[in-house]
Amino acid sequence: MRGSAQQIIFSVKGGNVTPSQVRDLSGVVQRENAAIGVFISMNPPTSEMRKEAASGGFYTSSELGNKKYSRIQLLTIEELLNGKKVDCPPFAAGRGNATFKRAPEAKPDGRSRTKASSIHEFEDEW
Repeated sequence: MRGSAQQIIFSVKGGNVTPSQVRDLSGVVQRENAAIGVFISMNPPTSEMRKEAASGGFYTSSELGNKKYSRIQLLTIEELLNGKKVDCPPFAAGRGNATFKRAPEAKPDGRSRTKASSIHEFEDEW
């Protein structure tokens, strides 16, 4: 059974990170109707950032028995290097249905140092 394509939006930050940056990602996830937003940073998230992420709720994959995934996920570079992965529905291996679309380059505004952004789409199927 084939589901509709869903998006995962990535936000990668360096330097000092703040709860407002997590709120910004949450707003983009809502505006773009994305399934999941992933905030990647060099520094560990603060307790306030964790509260912001938790307030984002869950994405439920109906194709996988209503499995829930945190809508806003916080990861550090260290965690990624140690093997931690984004908690999301599995991809249909070998079907070539995963696509990557490069986000427009952000212009620094002095408040944050955006290193990279991307949008990932997956098929919600199993």
